[in-house]
Amino acid sequence: MRILIVEDEDRIVEILTAALRKAGFTVDAAGTAADAGEALAAIPYDAVILDLGLPDGDGLDVLAAARTAGGNAPVLILTARDAVEDRVLGLDSGADDYLVKPFATAELIARVKALLRRPGGALGAVLTAGNLTLDTIGRDAKVDDRPVSLSRREIAILEHLMRRLGRVVPRGVLEEKLYGIEEEVDSNAIPVHVHHLRRKLLENGAAAEIHTVRGIGYMLAEPKP
Repeated sequence: MRILIVEDEDRIVEILTAALRKAGFTVDAAGTAADAGEALAAIPYDAVILDLGLPDGDGLDVLAAARTAGGNAPVLILTARDAVEDRVLGLDSGADDYLVKPFATAELIARVKALLRRPGGALGAVLTAGNLTLDTIGRDAKVDDRPVSLSRREIAILEHLMRRLGRVVPRGVLEEKLYGIEEEVDSNAIPVHVHHLRRKLLENGAAAEIHTVRGIGYMLAEPKP
């Protein structure tokens, strides 16, 4: 899942980026309202963490523009504005949650996950494919209730394949979801991750198999009965 942080304080961006990546998210950051608008217009983010006091404008204007353009990703406002009227204004403007600085990183991540678990959100509790299960909250994969050790990006690929079980997931979609704007993507990166994931699933006795659809992408398929 890919998250956009709209925040001009570098230290906060650094802390949030590290914590969110550890929690399994792909993270982009924008330090101005203009950069945020461009990012939101170009990429379908799963969630947005939005500061209100930006150097070139108000975060509420970014929110309004995104909602007007049809963007429906959940938005968590993260700001120093702590008055009740500010919270009400933020929520009435289309935000889904509101957290005041200073904040606990663990609480922020829990709130983001809660937003993504809402009906229609990007997170579902547990995904299943044959004897393979994936807890999308805890980021744990199991085969027949036995843990399977996977890297963060292998978990992310597995989640996308399981959410589209029996359907092809284009390679470009995986690249978009796994890598942020600032990250360089080697042309062989996705095939290498898929290769390792496929091997680990086979070694652990997973019934579901990853198939390569040449020139397009990958598909997770359950065995035929």
